[in-house]
Amino acid sequence: MKKITWLLPLVVITISVNAQKKEDRKTIGNLQSHINYLSSNQLESRSTGAPGEQLAAAYLSTQMQTIGLTPMGNDNYLQTFTVKETREPSANCLMTINDKSLEAGQQFLPLPFSAEKTAKGEVIPGVNEPDNIWFINMEDLDSNSQKSLLQQCFQLGKEAEKAGATGIVFYNGNTTLPQAKKWLDEPVAILSIPAVWVDSSTSKILSSDDANGFQIDFKVAFDDIKRNGTNVIGYINNKAEHTIIIGAHYDFPGWDATIPVNDNATGIAALLELARLLHNSALHNNNYLIVAFSGKEQNLAGSNYFATHPTINLSTVNYMINLDGIGQLSADKPLQINGSTSSADWTSILQQVTPQELPLNVNAASSFSDHATFFKKHIPVLSFSTNSTSTDNTKINYDGTLSVLKLVYKIIDKTNNKDKLAFTSVQ
Repeated sequence: MKKITWLLPLVVITISVNAQKKEDRKTIGNLQSHINYLSSNQLESRSTGAPGEQLAAAYLSTQMQTIGLTPMGNDNYLQTFTVKETREPSANCLMTINDKSLEAGQQFLPLPFSAEKTAKGEVIPGVNEPDNIWFINMEDLDSNSQKSLLQQCFQLGKEAEKAGATGIVFYNGNTTLPQAKKWLDEPVAILSIPAVWVDSSTSKILSSDDANGFQIDFKVAFDDIKRNGTNVIGYINNKAEHTIIIGAHYDFPGWDATIPVNDNATGIAALLELARLLHNSALHNNNYLIVAFSGKEQNLAGSNYFATHPTINLSTVNYMINLDGIGQLSADKPLQINGSTSSADWTSILQQVTPQELPLNVNAASSFSDHATFFKKHIPVLSFSTNSTSTDNTKINYDGTLSVLKLVYKIIDKTNNKDKLAFTSVQ
């Protein structure tokens, strides 16, 4: 009996440690699976309103359903919102140079201040004359000007309009096509003449040393486009008085087919795993609202929309946790925790639960992310990131991501038996 008494605690400890290691391996495996899909080229960076975002939203909805979360969007798990209304070149938008057709939206793009008209003429490079199309070389724009390139183009367009130009072609700029497309979202006055931007390959033709003249013919026509984003929202209803919101954004503005786009796939993957762990936990003194925000890259459009169209009573919210890029943890990229002054309780809680070996920077400069929306609603917040601009999912520190996930879980555990955290406005 004496021998058994000594061995029994060791057996229990061994089983407990092995179970913990098994759970950690499962969590890391799930993180890898989530991130690999969300970073795949099929989703093309999950840009707000794009088909890739819809694929990501469907994936997140399925994962939330599998975990057992209650749908808490306006349409099952989904909450759709309008990001912005913009214009895009329509099928009637045409351009030819010496009878060779260019592709609208690729080789040329109508500018937002363009009139929806046609222009036609035989143009000699360097010769801008009344009653003809003008070429404007964007290399001559002032890169140090306080005015943006679009504002400078508009000003030159007004001068050309006043001088009798019938249309304008802007060429030779360093602006890329994605950058030029963003101009269409800008609110500007409309000129009385059409104006287009052409890409670098077309610019080379127009600025060729042996160019004598070009027969230019173009027609500007727009389609009005309403771009929608989608938040994905699930709920763990413990029938508690207060709710903790845990959120992460899943959109990203750029896409490079040669690099798997991570950005905040790490935060979203951790969000799903936290939801799974909380759903299976005994931490029942709060409800949990799990929100995957879209539109973060559009001025926090998704979290702002949720805050003004909440699917729960915001007065019952205990606090909000935000996960924004947590996959690059290292000594050079410590964990940044923002919002620790939004409640007087945070300092003590963080001191109790943060491992000494975790590279950490508390009270770093406040970052631009979705927690800011909830701070404005006088809700205590904490935001976690590794302050990295890397989008390469081949460089993710999965053990580090797991350690951040565990830290957040410990914070939730530590607040399980506390009263609702009080908000403080110092930030």
